[in-house]
Amino acid sequence: MQEQSSIRLFRRGPSAEVRVAIFVILALALMIVDARSSLLEPARRALSVIVYPFQRAAMAPGDLASYLSSWRDSAALVRTEKEALQRQRVELAQLSTHAAQLSVENEQLRRLLQVANAVTQPSVAVEVLYEPPNAFNRRLVFNKGSSHGIQAGMPVIDDGGVVGQIVRVTPYTAEAALITDDKLSIPVQILRSGLRLIAFGGGVGSRIEVRYLSSDVDIEVGDVLVTSGIGGLFPAGLPVARVDSVDRDVATGFAVAVGTPLSYPERYRHFLVLLVEESERKSLEQEDVDE
Repeated sequence: MQEQSSIRLFRRGPSAEVRVAIFVILALALMIVDARSSLLEPARRALSVIVYPFQRAAMAPGDLASYLSSWRDSAALVRTEKEALQRQRVELAQLSTHAAQLSVENEQLRRLLQVANAVTQPSVAVEVLYEPPNAFNRRLVFNKGSSHGIQAGMPVIDDGGVVGQIVRVTPYTAEAALITDDKLSIPVQILRSGLRLIAFGGGVGSRIEVRYLSSDVDIEVGDVLVTSGIGGLFPAGLPVARVDSVDRDVATGFAVAVGTPLSYPERYRHFLVLLVEESERKSLEQEDVDE
C-alpha cells in the first residue's frame, strides 16, 4: 500500500516586521554604496536598458496626443496661411488692375488737358456716371450739369475729336447724345479739300454718314472730316470721322459716304464739355443768316 505523503498547509518563516527591517537595511546599504562608490553603475545601466521599453510604453499615449495636437495646429496654420496668400493674391491683382486703369485715365486726362489748352472756348471736365440702356440710341450721363455752366446743345469732345452733344441738363447731371445717334447732325468739311458737308449719325454700327451728295462729289476713302464751325454749336477744326467707303449710285446720281468716328466714347470715362455761350451761338447764327 502506497504511503500517502502529508501535505503541509502552513509554512513558517520570518515575520513581516523582520522582512521590512531587512529590506530597509538593504536599501540603506545600497544607497550608501551608490553614493560612496561607482560599483553599482553597471547594474544601474543594465536596469535602465531593461526599464526603457516600459518607460516608452507608458509615455506613448501622451506622445501620441501631443503629436496629434501638433499636427492639427500645423494643418490649421497651413490652411490659414493658404487663405491669407490667396486673399493677398486677389488684392494684388485688384491693385495691379486699378493701377493700370489709373495709368490709362491719367494718360487720357493729360491728352484732354492738351486739347483744353488748344481750344479757345472754356471747357468743363466731366466723368461718365452711367450709360442709359437703349437699343437704338447711345447716350452718356455725366456727373456735372447746369450748376457748372453746362447747357443743352454744348459739344462734348475728347482727345480724338467730337464725342457728341448735350441734349438734356439737370442741376447736377447732363445727358449727351453721341455723334452716331441717328437724330444728331454736325456741319463738317473735308480736311483735304475744304468742302462743307453735313454728317449724320448712322445709328446701327457706330458709323457716321454723309448723305445727299452728288455722284461726282470730291470725297475719297481716307478723307478726314472736321467740324466746319457753321451754326455756332461746334467750333471749327474739331476731328469728327474718317471716311471708310463711298457708295456712288450712277442711276440716281447721288452718293453716300460712311465713316468711323475719331473719338472714343466707349473707352474713356472723362470728357470735355465746351462751354459755348448762348450769346456767341446766336451771334454766329445771325452772321450765317446775314451771309
